[in-house]
Amino acid sequence: MPRKYQSTAKYLRPDPKFDSLLASKFINCLMHDGKKSIARAIFYDAMELVSQKVPGEDTIEVFGTAVTNVKPMVEVRSKRVGGATLQVPHEIKRERQQALAFRWLLNATRKKKGKPTARALAEEVYDAYNTQGVAFTTRENTHKMAEANKAYAHFAW
Repeated sequence: MPRKYQSTAKYLRPDPKFDSLLASKFINCLMHDGKKSIARAIFYDAMELVSQKVPGEDTIEVFGTAVTNVKPMVEVRSKRVGGATLQVPHEIKRERQQALAFRWLLNATRKKKGKPTARALAEEVYDAYNTQGVAFTTRENTHKMAEANKAYAHFAW
């Protein structure tokens, strides 16, 4: 008897080039209209460009570090208390941290108009690896908002 809910992570296979689940998940997030071969080509081209910028380092390790640098630890959520809406800081689960990091990296990549996607992604990954860039700035802004509203942390549910 099949289960009604099955985790997709159990059925996710590592990507063929790097043998990495992280890369496979990112390729799935990068994919548009089910065109995985195009998403893979963009990701592999971007990782090739990153390997040229960071010689001597394992490319997938650079990508993993970039994602880790972009992952937020806390976020703020709106909560209505009395007549006011407060921004209450919350810790984030590991899966959501990764999803937000992927989303921010891809949004930053897609905002770079006039460049091939692979080059824009390579630049953003390289910047995130060096703790700078648009995606890392988004993380820092999220942490600053949480820090500014830590007085409301006792309202967390």
